Amino acid sequence: MATAGTTIGFIGLGNMGLPMLRNLLKAGHAVRAFDLSDAAKAAARAAGAMVADSAAEAVAGVAAAVTALPAARHVEAVYLGEGGIVAAAPEGLPERAWSSAL
Repeated sequence: MATAGTTIGFIGLGNMGLPMLRNLLKAGHAVRAFDLSDAAKAAARAAGAMVADSAAEAVAGVAAAVTALPAARHVEAVYLGEGGIVAAAPEGLPERAWSSAL
């Protein structure tokens, strides 16, 4: 996916996403994170991640993107909604999605 030292965009910092983000940081990656929850963003910042103001900002200029989202409506909104990552991500961006909806 991405070599250590590269920046990864991460969207969805809940029960599954935040531990995954922490593992990416431990592996030496820089992580730019986004979530709708201010508490989740604060936890990501405390773990050492950069925090973006939007999903689109989280994936701008990164080497790879990861999402950990709870339901199909969240997946659709993050990927295809206004300011979604499909429109913002560079062409060919490696992406991995985890969701209980998939």
